Amino acid sequence: GFFDALSARTRQLVDGLKAVAAENGVPFSADSEGGMFGFFLLPELPQNYTTVMTTDKERFNRFFHAMLEAGIYLAPALYEAGFVSAAHTDADIEATLAAARTALR
Repeated sequence: GFFDALSARTRQLVDGLKAVAAENGVPFSADSEGGMFGFFLLPELPQNYTTVMTTDKERFNRFFHAMLEAGIYLAPALYEAGFVSAAHTDADIEATLAAARTALR
């Protein structure tokens, strides 16, 4: 059940980030596999590098730094993967989503 639980925790984070972005009217797409996730500030998941590079880089940088200031460490580039581990708790996910609510305003 380890991998099922890890996948569910990662999906909880990804779905929460999508919801927070939608609340703030921010284009946001994300997906996950197991403990790995990725997101883009685009309305749909990109299918090629050219589309990835249309991401709002300035907004990503503001989001990244706001999350970092809140103690949430994300990959610093807009096309890198993030990882959830078995050590992450529901409280960690909620803290991440709370920080994202502020960061995406």
